[in-house]
Amino acid sequence: MNVFVDFEQFEIKDKRSYTIIVHLFSHKEINAFMKFLRAMKKLKIKQQIIAAVMACVLGIGGIYSVHASVINDAKNKKNEAQQELDNLNSQIDEIQAAQSDLQEEMDAYDDQLMALLTDMDLLENDMDAKQDEIDQANADLEVAQEKEQTQYNAMKTRIQYMYENGDSNYWEAMMGATSITDLLNRVEYVSEVYDYDRKQLTAYQETVQQVADLKDQLNAQLAEMEELKISYEDQASSLQALIAEKSAAMDNFDAQLASAKSLASQYADTIKKQNQIIADEQARQAAEEAAARRRAAQQQQNAGNQSNTTGSDTNASASGSGTGLTSSGLNPAHTTNVSGSDVVAFASQYVGYPYVYGGNSLTEGADCSYFVMACFGQYGISLPRNSYSMQSCGQAVSYDCAQPGDIICYPGHVAIYMGNGRIVHASSPTNGICYGSATYRTILTIRRVL
Repeated sequence: MNVFVDFEQFEIKDKRSYTIIVHLFSHKEINAFMKFLRAMKKLKIKQQIIAAVMACVLGIGGIYSVHASVINDAKNKKNEAQQELDNLNSQIDEIQAAQSDLQEEMDAYDDQLMALLTDMDLLENDMDAKQDEIDQANADLEVAQEKEQTQYNAMKTRIQYMYENGDSNYWEAMMGATSITDLLNRVEYVSEVYDYDRKQLTAYQETVQQVADLKDQLNAQLAEMEELKISYEDQASSLQALIAEKSAAMDNFDAQLASAKSLASQYADTIKKQNQIIADEQARQAAEEAAARRRAAQQQQNAGNQSNTTGSDTNASASGSGTGLTSSGLNPAHTTNVSGSDVVAFASQYVGYPYVYGGNSLTEGADCSYFVMACFGQYGISLPRNSYSMQSCGQAVSYDCAQPGDIICYPGHVAIYMGNGRIVHASSPTNGICYGSATYRTILTIRRVL
């Protein structure tokens, strides 16, 4: 708000004074202060008294300037930390997504490896069975070869006998026949013996060949199995190498994730620390400004008392809106050991959280009365749940005597006074929990419950 204030009529020519006063006080407060200065000049109060009042007012400006620097520095650090935290959170999301994809690959490789190992187990069982068949074929081949050799030896013996004895024995056998039938039987017998020997030898030779062929076939099958086993082993080795590579990559992701989370935690701590610095500094600022305002008010009162000694009309200095820099004398003593600055600091840490009508959570949503009730409840001060009932709590306080921790009641609304004409409150669904001007609405009453 642009306000024209002609302080030069009071021989106050410091431009810094104009800036501080215009920025620190509302239009209504400035008007009240101007009325006071005009009354003092009309009563010819010494310039030193006016200067003393101005010094108090400017002292508030100095307090504001000092604390504003600290608060702005903390906000800058907080914003930088928040930006870094946002970047790290994005990195964490990317790493976790990459981990998920990599885990799917590793699971697929594991499945392939398990299936391959199962096939290898089955193949080894088949190879064992095939070896058993080969062993049995070798045994059968030895038996067949022995029978072949036996038959061959028997046949050779008979042939040798017939050769050594010549045809005489053959003819003797023939001549020794007692009848034609006997003769034919003897000839047939000799022929059958010869044929039997040949058939037996041929059969044994065929058995030997069959067993030998079977043995060769079994050995060929076993060789194919051994080649397949080597192929399986190569595939298993490749899969194990891939799994080891992916596992190393997963370990690297784990390290990156741990590092990012550690940094994120540090930035989160920085944000929390800066929020606490801001809240503490705002509370100290509010307390110091409240003290400076009380000193300014006391200077006004002292100036008024001096005007009484010179026969002046004190009613002039008591005029004003009741919410400006004038005093109505309502300044009750504290009844608890709870610091109003502590209440303000506690309330300030929830600035930025949402407003919810009927809400009962400082973080998820609160309305104005719950916000005030919860903040004071933190320090053992019990308050009613609705803003109307809070208008009767504690003791009445005049605006110029308001201190940090006092409750300002408006029509249908309540707030916590911070000092320097500022409040912290659950404002609206649009603004949420925020700071604001104490005179942004008509004040019904100010209550001191501490």
